[in-house]
This record gives sequence, C-alpha cells and structure tokens, in this order.
Amino acid sequence: MSEWEAGLDDDEAGAVMRTVTRQLKLWREAAGLTQAEFGAAIKYGEETVSCVERGRRIPRPEYLDAADEVLGAGGKIAAMKKDVAEIRYPKMVRDLKNLEEEAVELCAYNNSVIHGLLQTEDYARAVFNAHRPTLTEAEVEQQVTARLARQEILDLMTGRRVFSFVQCESTLRRPMGGRMVMRQQIERLLEVAQLRNVDLQVLPLDREVNSGTGGSFRLLKLKKGTTVAFSESPLSSRVTTDPKETTVLDIRYGALRAQALSPQDSLPLIEKVLGETRT
Repeated sequence: MSEWEAGLDDDEAGAVMRTVTRQLKLWREAAGLTQAEFGAAIKYGEETVSCVERGRRIPRPEYLDAADEVLGAGGKIAAMKKDVAEIRYPKMVRDLKNLEEEAVELCAYNNSVIHGLLQTEDYARAVFNAHRPTLTEAEVEQQVTARLARQEILDLMTGRRVFSFVQCESTLRRPMGGRMVMRQQIERLLEVAQLRNVDLQVLPLDREVNSGTGGSFRLLKLKKGTTVAFSESPLSSRVTTDPKETTVLDIRYGALRAQALSPQDSLPLIEKVLGETRT
C-alpha cells in the first residue's frame, strides 16, 4: 500500500477520510469548480482529485494547502493536515504512538535489533527489508516513515517523561544494513545517550545471567497509573494491562537493568563497538 493510499479496512482512518473528503467536495462545489478545473488550479490531475474525493487516496499536506488557498477556506482546510497525516500510518503504529505520548516512563529491552525509537532511517529500512515474506517497497517506506514519526517523542523534552533502554550487546554487533549503516546507528545511540531524560544500558554478551532470553518487550507507564506491556513474538505483538502480567515484566526489566552495565559504563562499550566499525 502506498504511503498516501487509504486503507479501506481501517475504521478510524475511514472516519477521518470521510470527513475530509466531504469538506473538500463541498468547498469545491461551492466554488463552482469541476474536478478538472479544481485539479488544474491546485496543479494536480483530475484523477488525483477524483481519488481523493472518493476516499481512495489520502491528500498530502501540500494538496490541502493548495486547496485551502484556491478555495478561499481561510485555513479551515489546511487545519486538517495533522489528522490526515496521522492516518497514513498503520493503526497499530498510531495506537502505539499515542500510548508513547501519554506515557510518563517508557522502559524497553531489545535482544534482536536496536529499539525503534533509537533507529536511524537507514537502519530502520534495513530492518524492514529483512522481513520474510518480503514487504513491497511502498510498505517498507510506509513503515519507515511511521517509525521515524514516533521518534518525535524523544525531542519533546518536557522533563516529565523518562526513557530507559536496555540493549543486548548482540544488537550493537549485528551488522544490519552493512558497516556504514551500523556506524551511523551506533553514533546515533551515543547522541541519544546524552539526553538528560534517557538512560541507555548495554547488557554484555559475557554475562552469565540474562533474564531477557525470552525476547524483547517494553513497558509504558501512563499518567493515570496504568502500566501497558508489549511483548513481541515472530508473528504478533501482544499488549496487556493485566497487573499480574505487567508485574512479571516489570520485575524482569528490573533484573535486566541490574545485569546490564550502568548508563555511564555502557558508553565505553558502545564507543568500542563504534571504533570496530571504522577498522
């Protein structure tokens, strides 16, 4: 599915699209313009205008800006850009992004790849390109765009949201995308580790005890006191708020933090791996 093609099986996205397309059509008809005339005025083809008004294609921000200006909407059409941009991401990604924005603390353990919030664009692309069965180019780009959009949360710097990441050393040494991609990825880890609201720890491979062999997981502690746990498997991701299960993962995460190097002691190991990518 192209990044800007509407997913017809997504009820939430469908509701947004119906509102947007209805408004676009009403404004166009009120201006007395045919689809062809309107398309020419905003420098889009008639077929694109038709696809947008039928809810088959998500209008890009520049489309809405042009429509707002040509139709004299005074910002009413342009104001829909944020909602429209959000629905190009898969529903699961939107839900996760919303939960991450609500969280006051995010804790994550990863033993296969670098956590999504820490990934560079090229590393994320390499991760999705490695999927089997393979994803189409459009699907890869959609997933990469969605992943990068989630990373905005790291830049909010409200002082009230904290992040804790424990990465198995294997994720630093697995050359996803090749040496250059990994070099840039590890440099990115060192940058993020400098943020005051981020603790980044590495669990060395030589540790005799590793409480995370069961797989990657994350914990989101929300403002209202609820803890949401995500556990990952090859075919699906499981979400739960059951206190019995979130408590187990909370205890496991505490053990992993104790087994890992401290944030300060993790930096020399990350820098050592970075140096190895340069040789």
